[in-house]
Parts: sequence; structure tokens; C-alpha cells
Amino acid sequence: MASVHESLYFNPMMTNGVVHANIFGIKDWVTPYKIAVLTLLYEMSTTKPMALLERRRLNKLILPLQQGADLTLEQFVKIVEECSLRMVNAVKLRIFLMADGELQDMEHFFTILPNAFSDSEAFKTSVVGLFMRQMLLAYNKLSFSQVYKLYKSLQQYCHLGNQLELSALPSEDMELTSNEDPSADRIDKDELDTTSLHQSELRSDETQGPLSQKQAEYFLARQAYLLKNDENKAMSPAKLQDELNNILKFNPDFAEAHYLSYLNSMRVQDIFISTHSLLHYFDRLFISGGEGKSNGDEGYGRSLRYAVLNLATLHCRFGHYQQADLALQEAIRIAQEANDHVCLQHCLSWLYTLEQMKGSDSVVLTEDSVKIAAHFCLPYLASLGIQSLVQQGAKQGMPANKLLDALRGTDIMHWKQSLSELIEISLAQTTSIWRMYGKSTMARQQAQLLLNMNSLEPVNFSVQQNNTEAFAVTLCHLSELHAEQGLYAVVADIMKHLKQQFPPHTQHAKLWMLCDLKIQFEKAMNDGKYHLAEPHVTAISALNSTEGLYRKAQLLKALNQTSEASKILQQLQQQCEKSKNTEMIIRVMLASAELHWDSSGFASGLPLLLQALALSRQHNLQSLTSETVLHLAFTQLMLGIPEQALALVQDVLESVLAHGSLIDKGRALLLAARCQMTLAGTAAQKHRLTALEQAVHTLEEAAVYFSRLDCKERMRDIHYLQARLHHTLGNVSQRNKYAMLFRLLDQELPSSGMTVVNRL
Repeated sequence: MASVHESLYFNPMMTNGVVHANIFGIKDWVTPYKIAVLTLLYEMSTTKPMALLERRRLNKLILPLQQGADLTLEQFVKIVEECSLRMVNAVKLRIFLMADGELQDMEHFFTILPNAFSDSEAFKTSVVGLFMRQMLLAYNKLSFSQVYKLYKSLQQYCHLGNQLELSALPSEDMELTSNEDPSADRIDKDELDTTSLHQSELRSDETQGPLSQKQAEYFLARQAYLLKNDENKAMSPAKLQDELNNILKFNPDFAEAHYLSYLNSMRVQDIFISTHSLLHYFDRLFISGGEGKSNGDEGYGRSLRYAVLNLATLHCRFGHYQQADLALQEAIRIAQEANDHVCLQHCLSWLYTLEQMKGSDSVVLTEDSVKIAAHFCLPYLASLGIQSLVQQGAKQGMPANKLLDALRGTDIMHWKQSLSELIEISLAQTTSIWRMYGKSTMARQQAQLLLNMNSLEPVNFSVQQNNTEAFAVTLCHLSELHAEQGLYAVVADIMKHLKQQFPPHTQHAKLWMLCDLKIQFEKAMNDGKYHLAEPHVTAISALNSTEGLYRKAQLLKALNQTSEASKILQQLQQQCEKSKNTEMIIRVMLASAELHWDSSGFASGLPLLLQALALSRQHNLQSLTSETVLHLAFTQLMLGIPEQALALVQDVLESVLAHGSLIDKGRALLLAARCQMTLAGTAAQKHRLTALEQAVHTLEEAAVYFSRLDCKERMRDIHYLQARLHHTLGNVSQRNKYAMLFRLLDQELPSSGMTVVNRL
């Protein structure tokens, strides 16, 4: 199921997707790139007759140009050219006149620059006006030697073209900042469009100068927002860490850069750097001088409380439960001293989450958390608590109507509060619940609701709300549902989308990796290609040890290594009983019963099957109930009670055909046909022909499902039975046809030791 606590990580630098940065000592300065931007603004102001579409494009371009990191002249010209060819010619002409002329030409440009905006109200109040005044102020503070160095830099900027060798403005000369000069960015030519401005953080390794204040704020705001909403579009972990290290090299006390480093390290599960960055973030907050009181809503006390809480969440994510518990207790103690109810509620939410991770019963803690959150009007935390209770209730076998009623109540609140993230989690959780209960049609419906839902959040930077864990879980469910119906081409398309949306380095990539491996394993097993299934077992075990053990037991059982399979199943059952994984316990019981069929006779598997049936009905697991009933029916058939076996199959056949996978549908129909054949052998002569024809029809239906899966082993069994039936009916041509098909498949497939006689 989707994790309902992914959003509980407290992010003190984020408010509605905006980073509140406080950069100490970094000032803005004039660079050749910013002279190019000023030239563009000047030409836009003085060029009156301009097409409306061109002006609109240029207006949209201004803010990213101001906020983004420096570009080379070629990149800058390319971007402006896409908006207005006329404007780019005017800008190039003025820039090259300054660069090819004398120093007084650049001085003259800064003298006439304010005149173009003197009569404009925008010069006083707009972002453009603020930028121009900042540049003029920074230029007027330069000494003559510094102006000369800027002029030489402009010449280099104009004539070096693609070479990212912007001349530096040394700090000992400029005296505007203690940092080195900013440098140009490199953007691939295929990215040079209006959206490429947002990717201008990807600077070359050769130019690691500092970012200005505005550039750093924009860089952090964008990357933090992308990490939260669309990690695929954020910089890769290695490149982002290099940029953050470069920022921190020039300003070690930049607290928000440390926090972004913490978030980035969590993407790659690097506990050392993530812990180091998190501690440095709160250390820098304490020395920033912006905090006042030692306790209360603001001040050192608040930062300290959330520092300890974040440290606890960090340990939770890495499975360090003892350290997480100690940190949570410390955060609770500090929050109680400060009477901070919000922080206490966050602590309580993480406390019951920690208990769930440890496998303990946390229902009481969760209920208390929901009540207190509702009392203090914290709908977000209250809703997370309710969804956690629903998740626990589903695992404990609560009826679906009660769980869905609870989710419906929270959904009403989500829509009223426009909490789109919680709506996504709720839909993903509903999909998982229906899937667990065996209602595949309802699961597909809920998945489509989520995938077709329009986001309620304001989407910035061209980000689409489709890379959250809820979407990953839902797409994995859809891929498994399509695989069950034999639609492997559709599965390939879904997996391709998942790999693009959640690259291997992202935190949710593990979901589709495990899903893909399970689908490939099942396909190989259905095809009888056990040598292809074996590598998948190792890969699955690396991602999920429980699933890996179960698949290994399945493979060993198929290879007739019953003793090894039995040992693994016993070990797996002990683990699942500790973790209360009811679904896996039932599957282990069914697999163990099949091993008993081969070793001790069919009657020896009945106690396990009856126990599995009781568990599946107690927990309302319809698909597992149907599968268990089919196992019981097969046992009764082998024990010589075909009437009871056929009655059991008919009881669950409707459910299997409505919600089951193709393999389940084919197995159920094949078992029904075998029961009909056995009953026909004992029937009176006048009813025998009708019973055999009915069995032939049932086998044909089963063959349709197995052929869609290309399950050759099952098709071989069906052709064998079809040949025998037609021989009994005297249909010689049909008998010969199916006998030949059986012969071809029998020669193609290796002998597995399992025949239609002793296999469900």
C-alpha cells in the first residue's frame, strides 16, 4: 500500500513550495551576462513598435533571465532569438559596440540606462526596476580599476563564444563580496528553448564561481520544489551535491543549502551526509542571529525541537528504531516544556509510525493522535492518522464497507481543504485495498480516477503532479493487473513510463523495480522457463526478502526440489507470523499443501487448506478464498469425491471469472472439466454423452485463457485431455488433431515431473 506518512517530514524552509532563504553576506554584482540582460531590457523599452506576441514572449523571458545563473552569450542570444529575431539583432549590435569600442562606451550605456525608464512607474515598483537599480548601484560602487576589469570581462564574454571563460572579478579588487565571480552556464543545444532557463543551474565543472544572492535563492527554491513535486526534473544527486558544495564553499553558514543537501542525500540513502547536513542546518540557524526567544513559537527552542524531530524521522527512514525512539522522546520532552502542541502532534504521529515499523500494535496511539489533531484543528495530521487506521484495519480483516466509509469521510475534508496530496494518497490506498480484497475491477477504477485527476495545487516550473509515491503505487498496481490478463505490451508501456518518471536514483524507483521483477518472474514460470526465473529470484530478494523467499520456494517446488522448498516455506511462515503478514501466510499454507500432495498424499494437505480458508474468510480476502477453495476442490477430486469438488468449483467460478487473473480462470475451468469427466465416467449411458460434451466445451474455454497467456505447459495438459475426450466420443479427426498438438508441445517442453493428473 502507499505509505501515508511520506508527507510528515517537516521541511522548515518550504512554504507553498517556496524556500525562505537567508543568505549572509552575498551581494549582487555586475557581470557581462547581466550587462546583456540590461541591454535587452533597454532595447525592449526603447523599441516601441513591437508585435504583441513577441513582446509577450520577451516579458515571460525576463524573470528567468534575471533569476537564473549566468549564461554564455551564445546561449543568451539563442534564447532571445526564439522570442524575437529583431530584438536579438538590436541587443547583439549594442553589446558588440560596447565590447569593440572603448571603456567610455560602456560607461555611456550605464549613464543612459535610467533615462529609458524614468517616466515608467514599473521602474519604481516592478521586479525589473528593482533589478536595474541594483545593477546601477553595484556599478556605481566600482572603482576605476574594477570598471576596467569589468570592461575586459565584457570583451572576453563577447568574443570567446562557446568558451565558458568569463573573467573573474577578484574579491580583493571588487570589494563587493568576499566571493569569486559567477560564471557562465552550459546548456546543451537541444535544450535551448524558453524552458531551458530553468535548467541553467547545470553549470560546467570548469566554472565553479559563486552564485549571487538572487541566483542562489532561485536555484534553491527551484530544486527544493522539484525534489518535492517532480524529482525526475530535478538535477541528479551528484550534480546537485556539487552545486551545493560550491555554494557552501563560498558561504558555509548558508543554512538552507545544508537542508537541501540533506534532502538530496536522502534520495540516495546516504546516512552520513544526510545526518551531517541536517545537523549543520540547525547549527547555522542558531548562529544566524535571526532567532530571538529561547522557547515559544519562535526562536532557538523551536528550531531545536524540530531539529530533534527531523533527526528522529531520519533514523526512522534508515530503520534505526532505537535511535529514532530516543530522538522522539527528546523532541517530546522539549516540546512539552515549550507547550508546543503542533510539534507534540508531529511527534505523536511519528511515534505511532515508528511502532508500525517495528511491527507493534499502534492502533491506540493512532486513535489518540487523530483525536488530539482534531482537537487542535490540524486536519492534515488527523487525516493521515485516519488513513493509517484504515491501513491497519485492512490488514486486520475489517470489512471493506467500514474502511471505505472512513476514507470517504476524510475525502470530503480533503476536497474542502484542497489537500490534493492527501486525495492522491487516499485514492492510491483505496486501489490497494480493493486489490487486496481481490476486486480487480474496482481497483482499476480507483487507479484511473487518480491518474485522470487534475491537480489542485498551483503547478510551477512546468511541473505536473505525477511523480509522487501515490502515482508510483497506482501505476504498479495497473501494470500487475494488466500482466494478470496477459497484456504484456501494455505492461511494457507502463513500465517505460515509470522508468522515465521515476529514474533508478529516485526514492520511489524501488516500487516499480520490484513490480517489474515479479511480473517477469510470473511470466517465466507460466512459460515453464525456470532458468529465466532463477535470476529474478535473486533480484527480488535484494528488494524484498519476504517476496524473494516465497518466489524461491515456488521455483524450487517447480523444479521438484521439495525438501529445500519445504524448509524455505517453514522459515517464511515464521517470519510472516511475527510481522502479521496474513496474505503471505495464506500463500505459504497453499504452497505447503501442494508439497504435501507430492510427499504424503492429498489428505495430509487438508488441515493446512482449511486453516488457510478460515484466515482468508476472516480477513475478507476474496481472491485467496477462491484460490483456497480450488485447492480443496482438487483435493476432493483426488480423494474420489468429484461431486463435492465440482460443487466447490461452481461456488467460486463466478468470482474467479469476474476478478481473477487469466491463469486462475484457466485453472478453475480446467479443474471443472476434470470433475465433469470423472462424473461422466460414472454416469448412466444416456447422460454420459451430454456430460462428455460439456467437459469438451469447458476445456475449450480454459484453452482460450491459457493460449492468451502463451502458457504452453497448461496447453499441453489441455490437449491431452481433449484428445482423450474425443477418442471416447469417437471423433477420430479431432482426436488426431489434439494428439498431434500434444505431441508437438511435449517434444518442445522439458519434462517437469508434474502432469495433469497430480497438478491443480
